[in-house]
Amino acid sequence: MADWTRSMEQTFEYYIVDPGTWKDVRRLQQVKSSSITRELSSETLGSASFDMTELLGECYIRTYLVIRQDGITEKFPLGTHLVQTPTSSFNGRVHDFSLEAYTPLLELKEKQPDLGYSIRYQMTGVDKNIMKNVYRLTRENVRAPVIETEDSTELENNFVADPSDSWLTYISDLMANAKYRFDIDELGKIGFVKVEDVDKMIPRWTFSDDNSSILLPEISMDNDIYGIPNVVEVIYTNGRIHYEEVVENNDSNSPVSIQSRGRRIVHREVDPNLTGIPTPIQIKDYAENLLRQLSSIEYTISYKHGYCPVRVGDCVRLNYSRAGITDIKARVISQNIDCKSGCTVNEKAVFSSKLWKG
Repeated sequence: MADWTRSMEQTFEYYIVDPGTWKDVRRLQQVKSSSITRELSSETLGSASFDMTELLGECYIRTYLVIRQDGITEKFPLGTHLVQTPTSSFNGRVHDFSLEAYTPLLELKEKQPDLGYSIRYQMTGVDKNIMKNVYRLTRENVRAPVIETEDSTELENNFVADPSDSWLTYISDLMANAKYRFDIDELGKIGFVKVEDVDKMIPRWTFSDDNSSILLPEISMDNDIYGIPNVVEVIYTNGRIHYEEVVENNDSNSPVSIQSRGRRIVHREVDPNLTGIPTPIQIKDYAENLLRQLSSIEYTISYKHGYCPVRVGDCVRLNYSRAGITDIKARVISQNIDCKSGCTVNEKAVFSSKLWKG
């Protein structure tokens, strides 16, 4: 088993993948360099680019990191991508080709449901289980292997495709009703992952600044408190019933309080999401909870590290005492892997912090 915290020899190998068997069929010798981007916010969850000395037609390419450590050689897949967009250059002697490629989710993006397509949950014999429908529709529209997920959540209404939907957007919206998202592993297998709060996740890796760290020294953190209120007004009216409640953040230890910012920043809600006829106490509780929810800030941390088996969507723990970052759990949202010796990963992760606890 590789020890990613220790030194090793690194090389890279590339193979064409048979879309029928999903196995490697031929090694490519003409790849000069490559990079892989993984992006949680991207529809296809990522892309890749390849610089080559020969032009390839449309095909799947699988990239491997090959390491040699303690006399043992191991090979780790980094990604499987469908080549789409070639560009070329010629210096008078040699042609160079740059190829853009995408994950197997591209095949879902290229196809559309029939106009008016719907899953009608009230029809006899129709399976109302959301994730079974997600698995079936994904499997029918891609060549990559699809991993089924067991979940009992069922549809409560008909789910109709919009005329502009691709299968990718339709299936993504469908599984969001069960709080799932697409996932894709390094071999290109498509799966589905439950969307969880970072606080409930187990860290896949701990990045620290100790002697065995693979974390590079440079690190940056961005945040923006613009728009975070320190006053919430809730107004409820129903016939002759009229309630108004104002909650203020007057905590001098809170960086967004009235005292800390020197001004009032008001969020007003005139149509609170409440069931039945509320009491004044319920209105007050609603206002306090709303201010508590709005009094949070999202931090984005950017850093670099040597390669390790962390993917976008994973939870990581950050302990970088020299930068004042201690025991932070964050969700990885993007990675760029430079496929050359050292295999540096440029990574971004996000975490939230409550600025007022009430």
